[in-house]
Amino acid sequence: MKKRFLSKALTLFEVFKTHKITAGDLENAEVKSQNLDARKEDFRLLIAMCKDTFSGRYKMDKWNLSVIVATIAYVVSPLDAIPDVIPVLGWVDDITIIGYAITKLSEEISKYKLFKKQVLPAEN
Repeated sequence: MKKRFLSKALTLFEVFKTHKITAGDLENAEVKSQNLDARKEDFRLLIAMCKDTFSGRYKMDKWNLSVIVATIAYVVSPLDAIPDVIPVLGWVDDITIIGYAITKLSEEISKYKLFKKQVLPAEN
């Protein structure tokens, strides 16, 4: 059963790669981050990377940006492998997708953290 949900989550994640993120989606993502326990800070980092890329302050390739967009879209979307209305269990797939994105983006995340330290020291 767990493999079926993971498979469904990854399929939906691929669909969301072409989603257009709005300011409302980013605000909703900030709110939903509260429910992500150990992945809350990871998810907030992805949101910050997305915002800085959209504003033109940070540059990343389209594939990495599509992973971030898909992750944010997946978390804020009501279409989930496990619906968020199911207490606790509903966030397991979101946490899994965030973990997947963090793994795929480890090099980009390192670059972004260095960027934040060197270029924007006032924000740290």
